[in-house]
Amino acid sequence: MEVLTHLAGGFAAILTPVNLLVLAIGLVLGMLVAVLPGLTLVMGVVLALPFTYKMGVAPALILLTAMYIAGTYGGAITAILFRIPGEPMDVPLLWDGYEMTRQGRTALALGWSLVAAFVGGIVSAIVMVLLARPVASIALSFSSPEFFAIVFFGLASVVTLSGASLVNSLISLCLGLLVASVGVDSIYGAERFAFGVPFLLDGIEFLLVMVGAYGIGEVLTRMNAGFPGGAPAAPDGEPRFRTAFPRLSEILAMKATFARATISGIFVGIVPGAGATVSSFVAYGLEHQYGRNGRLLGTGAPEGIVAAKSAATASVGGAFVPLLAMGIPGSGATAIILAAFLLHGIQPGPQVFVSSPLLVNTVFATVFAGVIGMCVLGYFAIRPLCKVLDAPEAIVSAFVVVFCFVGAFAQRNNVSDLYVIAIFGVLGYLFERFRFPLAPLVLGTILGPLAEGNFMTTMVSFDNDWTVFFTRPISGSILALSAAGLLWPVARALRARLRKESPR
Repeated sequence: MEVLTHLAGGFAAILTPVNLLVLAIGLVLGMLVAVLPGLTLVMGVVLALPFTYKMGVAPALILLTAMYIAGTYGGAITAILFRIPGEPMDVPLLWDGYEMTRQGRTALALGWSLVAAFVGGIVSAIVMVLLARPVASIALSFSSPEFFAIVFFGLASVVTLSGASLVNSLISLCLGLLVASVGVDSIYGAERFAFGVPFLLDGIEFLLVMVGAYGIGEVLTRMNAGFPGGAPAAPDGEPRFRTAFPRLSEILAMKATFARATISGIFVGIVPGAGATVSSFVAYGLEHQYGRNGRLLGTGAPEGIVAAKSAATASVGGAFVPLLAMGIPGSGATAIILAAFLLHGIQPGPQVFVSSPLLVNTVFATVFAGVIGMCVLGYFAIRPLCKVLDAPEAIVSAFVVVFCFVGAFAQRNNVSDLYVIAIFGVLGYLFERFRFPLAPLVLGTILGPLAEGNFMTTMVSFDNDWTVFFTRPISGSILALSAAGLLWPVARALRARLRKESPR
């Protein structure tokens, strides 16, 4: 009952006129970002972040959370109708969704995607509410060694899940940590990597890294590719902008698929750095392997739509658990939401449940309301949402660049920040071209100061005894898991090489 009482307070907060308007704007923007060519969910949330500076912390979090939730569904529409995945997470969905469109079952495919998004989103929201406080209560007993171990685990997870090349991921992470160390040391007051440049003494804002790498970098990548995009005609020449829901008996017959996909989506979402894309692919693979109709996946089977979309939406609630309970973002979008917390002077973690309980419950309520609003918007707004695909991608990209530079300049009114964002835009383009993952770079910039602060605090508190990280049970266990996660890809690659080289 206490949980329901707290949640009711959160709903009361978002039902005020201003917050309700912000929620609606966030849902619409999230859908548009997912549908527009050349934009991604993370990029859209990044572009919205500078506009939250003058907002209160609650409206800012409502806006970004609503965009995050709606963005996980919008790409499903173009994937099913036009075989254009709005996000990487929508790739498994189109394997069956677009196949159903080719078979003349577009309306039913859209209906299955909406049902799957609703079930995955609501169940994960319930799990989020039930898990976040207990995890935070446990985290309250942690000291600086445990928090350093948790942040290290988050960085290690991002590295191992960010791409096929562990070396490239480590290079990206180390560069992010290097960027985070620029400026004046918070413990000893020493200058680091400033090279006598005055504005570098204040450090490089993680916002500049995110907006430059994701926003400008993606525009440069699309420009180099000649702005591919546009909405091809459906096979019959006229898309069916209509949604037909499956019968209740059909939904109940697929309860095992819903359960498998939603549970896997939640747990993968909790892993720092995994996010909706990994959840979608994992759930699709599980369904293909263990589902009753697994062999039919890829031929227009509704199970493929349900598995991919339920898991992708369920990852949202899962990603908020480590963010709110421990201050570790579970996905790229929650990393931006973490930035919004920090920009408003609030550090997510166990203390936020004590210092700002209403704010936490507002986020909880936003997830519930966002899932419902996303489904309503997805049902009624298919035709106008798909119309935006007619916009030339070059024009959309020009607006993206303008928003990036305006947002970067608005934070500190410093022209030097414009040069920084341009540099990281070029870096983001080079990372994409040479297949270096961006997530370790960005999260290294955000989590680097947290790791350094907890490490230095531990050294001061325990007389420079570094073995304390391994002798304390919780921190030692977490660091052991981190080491196993980093070594497993190496061991797997070595085993594959030995098998290839061994004589048969």
